[in-house]
Amino acid sequence: AHQDDRTESVPIKNIERELICPICKELFTHPLILPCQHSVCHKCVRELLLLNHEDSFDAGSECSLPGSPGPRSRVPSPSMERLDRLARSGWRRGSVTPRITTFPCPGCQHDVDLGERGMSMLFRNFTLESIVERYRQAARAAVAIMCNMCKPPQQEATKSCMDCKASYCNECFKFHHPWGTPKAQHEYVGPTMNFRPKVLMCPEHEMEKVNMYCEVCRRPVCHLCKLGGSHANHKVTTMSSAYKILKEKLSKAIHYLISKEDQVKTQISHLEVLINETEEKGQLAERRTDENFERLFETLQERKFEMLRSIEQSRTRRLDQLRGQVDEYQGMLENSGLVGYAQEVLKETDQSCFVQTAKQLHTRIAKSTESLRTFHPVADPSFDEFVLDTSREETLLKELCFGGVPDPPIIDLSRSRVYNEGLVCWQLAEDTLATDHQVLEYRKLGVEQDEEEGGSRWRPTVPVYGPSTVVCDLEANSLYSFRVRSCRNSFYSPYSPEVTFHTPPAPVFGFLFNDKCGFSSERLTLSKLRDSVESAAGMAFLLAAERVQTGSYMGLDYIIGDTGISQGRHYWAFRVEPHSYLVKVGVASDSKLLEWIHNPRDTSSPRYDHDSGHDSGSEDTCYDLSQPFTLLTVGMGKVFIPKASISSATAGNDHGNRVLPMPQRIGVYLDYEAGRVYFYDANTMRCLYERQVDCTGTMYPAFGLMGSGKVHLEEFIAAKRLSYM
Repeated sequence: AHQDDRTESVPIKNIERELICPICKELFTHPLILPCQHSVCHKCVRELLLLNHEDSFDAGSECSLPGSPGPRSRVPSPSMERLDRLARSGWRRGSVTPRITTFPCPGCQHDVDLGERGMSMLFRNFTLESIVERYRQAARAAVAIMCNMCKPPQQEATKSCMDCKASYCNECFKFHHPWGTPKAQHEYVGPTMNFRPKVLMCPEHEMEKVNMYCEVCRRPVCHLCKLGGSHANHKVTTMSSAYKILKEKLSKAIHYLISKEDQVKTQISHLEVLINETEEKGQLAERRTDENFERLFETLQERKFEMLRSIEQSRTRRLDQLRGQVDEYQGMLENSGLVGYAQEVLKETDQSCFVQTAKQLHTRIAKSTESLRTFHPVADPSFDEFVLDTSREETLLKELCFGGVPDPPIIDLSRSRVYNEGLVCWQLAEDTLATDHQVLEYRKLGVEQDEEEGGSRWRPTVPVYGPSTVVCDLEANSLYSFRVRSCRNSFYSPYSPEVTFHTPPAPVFGFLFNDKCGFSSERLTLSKLRDSVESAAGMAFLLAAERVQTGSYMGLDYIIGDTGISQGRHYWAFRVEPHSYLVKVGVASDSKLLEWIHNPRDTSSPRYDHDSGHDSGSEDTCYDLSQPFTLLTVGMGKVFIPKASISSATAGNDHGNRVLPMPQRIGVYLDYEAGRVYFYDANTMRCLYERQVDCTGTMYPAFGLMGSGKVHLEEFIAAKRLSYM
């Protein structure tokens, strides 16, 4: 009893943080309970799901903020009833048609899928509404709830009718609920603005009351939900039993927390000490880091001064030498310098005096004459020896980090695949300590947005807690650069080396191999997930060959994708095992597939089979015709390009133009409207071959195998299909 008294004595004003919507950060208004048991305002859920809409109900006086209520209470609008009606109707009005039905819960970030019924599947949290109303009343303090029926001046309300959803003073209540009438039986409570239905109705079966509790979905259900609805196979209990059990659990949990109040206060004090310590040590770390960089700046300034002084000294010395050489050569000119002086000496008539002066002068002139013949500047104007290579230092500075910073991860090119969506994988550094998360950044190259950066700005992903992530909404036929870095204890590693990927010219097309349409289980083996197919040259192959006496044996076993294409542009990729003998890859229409399936496959001559893949000349005869199929021949580690795609000038003398090494991955791009199919090296996105194809019917990815061979669909291609199965 003492514990109950303590529980009930908690002031309503102290629980405000529990009454705030995590989206709008205001008091809850008509809260809805999500499947994960978190509550969100009705209007906030609707804003997450809908675009370009108007409010479908008037929130009335409940939307007023605590502490700033209006001077008079407003008449309750019919918004509550309209909300219930709209919820039960499944939101069929055109102005509130949902565009999406899935959104992340703001409380736990788990995806909430409302399904086809949308918001109509969510219960209103009437208990939370009542608590919010009591909080509003406590916040309003002296502001009373007024009678909705009085003529001015209004009287203070003394009762609220839960059936009429209105508040009354004593006189108005007696007048509108006279004795002996059905209204006299209405349920009334104290003055309130929160009118909720007497009975909670099932959102899926709107005429049924909820009377059971589903322990799997953790929500109230009606008997129809259990008999034949979505909860038919779930474990349910009676509402009274669930009420008793949950109330007991909640009471025990509350009592436990209250009994640990001293422990909680001690832990709060400890956390406050940690907060102060974190603040102080963080400021100390900032000061030390700033001092370290100041020392680096000083060292750089000293080195800069010394190196600039060396350049200045060398420049001054060279200029002095060159200017002295200029003066020397100026003396060789007539009537100036050495020549002028020699001319004056020649005027001397005294022989002894002339000889005395002329000997030294002749030596000087001889030296000048020699330097004139072998002219060479005394100083080199080049300052190549003063070129400073700071690339190593710049790299060291870029990698400058704290001791606890992890090493950068490395993007794994062998496992990464980029289409209009990109699966980027990386290998973490071989560190002894684990990292908290990684952040992948990417940008489109070749964008004239920032020439210095060489492309658009880097776009980071949300933190990734694993070795891979998926990047969406990449543009087709574009070049993207990716980099990743790790984070540990708020310290980021340097970026990994950048890698580039070229996106295909169309969105990725997801499919699996079809195990029904024309599939030969005797000759072909499918994997369990239907993402790879293998042809083995077994006993059936030998028995068929034994019946052949003349001609060439041909045993192509066809298999197609389980999804067809009737419009648009699509791209898919796969891998052919290098040991495969002969594999045909491409597209085929539904009409051609029927022909392949119903015609006998035992024997035929490749010269009469246009898609045989042999060098029979058949490709030349059919290339100009728009066929309902196109298959490219791959086998024995090679790709064979049809003759008609090679120019006549080179087709006859360059067999190498038609035989290319088989790529590790092959891509196929089908443009249905243009009626063209393209074959790519999926690693480099280089087009190997293209041609016209008749797309009058439904086109399917098609494969033909003969002898030993194996084809693997890209994991991302198969995953796109498996996610819908």
